[in-house]
Amino acid sequence: MTPETEHVDSVRTYASVWILLLFLTALTTGVSYIDLGRFNVFAALTIAVGKMLLVALFFMHVRHSTKLTKLVVLGGLLWLAILLFLTMADFATRSWLGG
Repeated sequence: MTPETEHVDSVRTYASVWILLLFLTALTTGVSYIDLGRFNVFAALTIAVGKMLLVALFFMHVRHSTKLTKLVVLGGLLWLAILLFLTMADFATRSWLGG
């Protein structure tokens, strides 16, 4: 990027995102002490995705990146979704063989 097209967020924005990340980290810790049954993993992954989005959008500057960079990020998220789906499918079908 040239200096004319470079976008810089304010210190206030970075501080707000940092405080939000700290809150989400505390929320993750708090939720870990609550028995949600089968939803423990879902709650943890939901909070983790929120934190990941904040870091990618603000600290990695994906918000102001080119379309190609956004496409690469979406490709990575799609790959992560495929891996999570296959892992959950494997976990859900392990008892089918009676082992």
